[in-house]
Amino acid sequence: MVAARLQRMMIEAAVFDMDGLMIDSQPFWQEAQLEIFAQIGVAITRQDTIDTTGMRVDEIVQRCYEQTPWESVSREDVCSRIVDRVIELVQTHKPAMPGLNQAIGVCQQAGLKLALASSSPMTLIQATIDALDLHGVFQAIVSGAELRYSKPHPEVYLNACDALGVQPFRCLALEDSFIGLLAAKAAQMKTIVIPEAAAADQKHFVIADRQLPSLHDLSADLLGAL
Repeated sequence: MVAARLQRMMIEAAVFDMDGLMIDSQPFWQEAQLEIFAQIGVAITRQDTIDTTGMRVDEIVQRCYEQTPWESVSREDVCSRIVDRVIELVQTHKPAMPGLNQAIGVCQQAGLKLALASSSPMTLIQATIDALDLHGVFQAIVSGAELRYSKPHPEVYLNACDALGVQPFRCLALEDSFIGLLAAKAAQMKTIVIPEAAAADQKHFVIADRQLPSLHDLSADLLGAL
């Protein structure tokens, strides 16, 4: 009955963001940036890392380079060091967000196709799937790391919809960041945003179709009402 209701509502797929939505990796990205930039003599603050939440790592490194140029290592090497450190932390701590498996189950029981669309490199995506034991869950896995445009451009989400063979307006995007939410809205997808608690009262999240406090709150009834 739930699947039939969703079919009438034209929702056929759900596309999950990864960092901050599936895994509590934002503290790891912050830690990795603080460590690696310190190693090359570039001073950044934790607030700097918070301000770039949702941005691609190469864009973060480029921004820092423009503000404080360095010559000791290449920007590509700095990106690789940051990603490698995040992978280490993910593999060690396995930080699944509360309600992740429940939310996946709700979508599967509703008959939705599932995809993962992240701005992170595929190496980190695969490390996360390994750490959280999510093999075989997603019919499509898409990285935006090598795309010409990153979020808030909709390209990574459009690629995920194409990989699933579903029109974007029949897909739901689950996001945590405003940058990611903008990307999903630009792709003309239905959207559910689950921001971190400290940012939950920010007014710009009003553009989402729904805002939830946790993945625990995703339900079949909610999906059917979109």
